[in-house]
Amino acid sequence: MTTDTPTRPDGRVTRRPRGAPSRPRRGWSRWAATARALPWLGPTLVLIAGVVFFPAGYMAWTSVRDLSQFGVDNGPAGFDNYARLLEFTALPRVLTNTVVWVLGVVVVTVLISLGLAQFLDKAFPGRRFVRLAIIVPWAASVVMTTTVVYYGLDPFYGIINAFLVDVGLLDQPYGFTRNAVPAFLTAMGIAVFVSLPFTTYTLLAGLQTIPGDVREAAAMDGAGPWATYRRIILPLLRPALAVATIINIINVFNSLPILQVITGSIPGYNADTTTTLIFKFIRADRQIDTAAALSIVNFLIVLAVILVYLKVVKPMRDD
Repeated sequence: MTTDTPTRPDGRVTRRPRGAPSRPRRGWSRWAATARALPWLGPTLVLIAGVVFFPAGYMAWTSVRDLSQFGVDNGPAGFDNYARLLEFTALPRVLTNTVVWVLGVVVVTVLISLGLAQFLDKAFPGRRFVRLAIIVPWAASVVMTTTVVYYGLDPFYGIINAFLVDVGLLDQPYGFTRNAVPAFLTAMGIAVFVSLPFTTYTLLAGLQTIPGDVREAAAMDGAGPWATYRRIILPLLRPALAVATIINIINVFNSLPILQVITGSIPGYNADTTTTLIFKFIRADRQIDTAAALSIVNFLIVLAVILVYLKVVKPMRDD
């Protein structure tokens, strides 16, 4: 026979005063704490459910439906939309473009930002002005920046094309935005340009959390600048580098405005990524259900890339 009556170390029974509340069980106390927090967490949870989970679930549901060109639901389609994606002849080229787009922009952005952050971490005259100048590409509209470059490269009236001809780099104006490969490379350059401010400031914040004593200790041990940076600074920058890389992967992978402005008028699919292909399915081919299937594939791809990155790099582990 068990009893909830507490027992003292000497074996004597201590009786709880009559009317005193019993001690709550651990599991019940956790539920009670959660219930007390719900009024504060409720609006955030509702917002997340409405903005993230419901659209994602609805997109997944749409990807297995048979939708007409006007959005009329004709019933379940199973995995026919996904099979139609596999039969799409330009899919290998689009996937290759997507890999080149994401990998090229993110790697170049991170490498340049590492140098800029290291430079801005030093004290020099005019450092505040330089820091403010680097924010400009981030503060300006991406569409506006891309449109300026697009018209500047126009072969007929673009000032960038005219400048390249005037200085002798080109014999005649060239249609950078009229051909798939140069237009795609131009879009990559713009993506790097607009991604530099956020990445640089994220890495700069990470650098400023590294104590100066660490660098002084490395110098006293005889480590040179490159050895100090590679063996001490970079490992300590790993959390900031992880944040910058992951957010850049998500932003670049899902980027539409830059490619839409620069390569949107080029016929065919030679300058498309999976993101721009989604909108071509919707606008040009009116394949809403196929576009929904590609959206789910996009989501799974970026999720897999991030998980692999976190697994391989392990940016948050403690050494």
